[in-house]
Amino acid sequence: MRTKTFKQGIHPSEEKELSRDKKIESIPLPSKVIVPLSQHTGAPCKPLIDKKDAVERGQKIGDVDAFISCPVHSPLKGKVISIEKHPHPTLGEAEAIIIEVEEDEKGENRWSEKEVDLSSLSPEEIRKRVREAGIAGMGGAAFPTHVKLSPPSGKNIDSVILNGCECEPYLTADYRLMMERAEDCLFGLKAIMRATGAQKGYIGIEDNKKDAIKIMKSLTSGENEIEVVPLKTKYPQGGEKMLIKAILGREVPSGGLPLDVGVVVNNVGTAIAICEALKKGKPLIERVITVTGKGVEKPSNLLVPIGTPLRDILNYCGLKDNAKAIIMGGPMMGISQYSLDCPVIKGTSGILVLTEDEVSEDEEQPCIRCARCVDHCPMGLFPTTLAKLVKAERWEELGEYNIMDCIECGCCTYVCPSKIPIVQLIKWGKNEFRKITS
Repeated sequence: MRTKTFKQGIHPSEEKELSRDKKIESIPLPSKVIVPLSQHTGAPCKPLIDKKDAVERGQKIGDVDAFISCPVHSPLKGKVISIEKHPHPTLGEAEAIIIEVEEDEKGENRWSEKEVDLSSLSPEEIRKRVREAGIAGMGGAAFPTHVKLSPPSGKNIDSVILNGCECEPYLTADYRLMMERAEDCLFGLKAIMRATGAQKGYIGIEDNKKDAIKIMKSLTSGENEIEVVPLKTKYPQGGEKMLIKAILGREVPSGGLPLDVGVVVNNVGTAIAICEALKKGKPLIERVITVTGKGVEKPSNLLVPIGTPLRDILNYCGLKDNAKAIIMGGPMMGISQYSLDCPVIKGTSGILVLTEDEVSEDEEQPCIRCARCVDHCPMGLFPTTLAKLVKAERWEELGEYNIMDCIECGCCTYVCPSKIPIVQLIKWGKNEFRKITS
């Protein structure tokens, strides 16, 4: 099978065998859900309900009048018991609506699927429904999807790429979605193409997912405007800029976006959420995540309500006695969690549990100028130079080395023999650089 790829990158151990063959299953209802008002890039929502209010499953409970934002909905029927600051998986702490869950007899029957002719929907109508459904990118960045589907005047989109790479080690949720809900993926892709005016669609899948490639190729065999593209298994192949380079040979300019080269990239989970919004009128109130790692008794791919606490999920899957670290996401870009009260949010792709034997606190050594971080950086940056500038707090000089082009993939830290926390230093530097340039 001929595959495409990009320059640089790394080949970490995949570790996907723990969960790749586990079909998607639902978990028992949690006793409460925590719905953060900030689950997306952009302006946080404001609550539309008050304490003690009864809420229905799918009811909009938070919104704000801002273009770069999207509403949040109640994932389950229940009663609002508080609106307060609460542990957040990426922000540390954020305002959230806490709902005591009640049994819902109607359940999923509230959203019956209807046949939808995409040609009968205008691009504006698709964007409106996507926004109202509260859909944000489900690959991790959580950028409001309706914004991606609204290219500014003068930016013509000719191609849409559906990201089925799932290049993070351990994670298999997107693979299972392609295996079990391929038709919904394809419908979502066509909806994105309709909304953006793109004439060509691509489905990029790494070649360690041959079954998914086979299914998607069979499903699109009569679709002249859609092509399935096998990609070399390499990290971070699923990065937007890496995908665009590998599939189309286009390079997003420094400081630019995919739309600058006529492309929109969306995750397969996002495409399915768009399908459900258009066919069922269903908002984004649940998502599939992978729960995996050597510290988990029962690695799984689970359909969970947004707002489900980590504690409930890990109680269901089971923690081993030697479990040491709990990471929201994958091992490369995930964030270690300090509280099991943190909830699943729209951008949560997985929960990884590492054991005591897998977690080490390496002592940082001086840089030996080996240039491995430079050789493997997929963005062609000088990570070691950026790290040194950050340590010296020379914030103004970071722009000269294009620090904002860093995608925080962690390749530099992974290959560093001196165990320098390069990506953490770059994240700090980016925050400081924003302060002096905003």
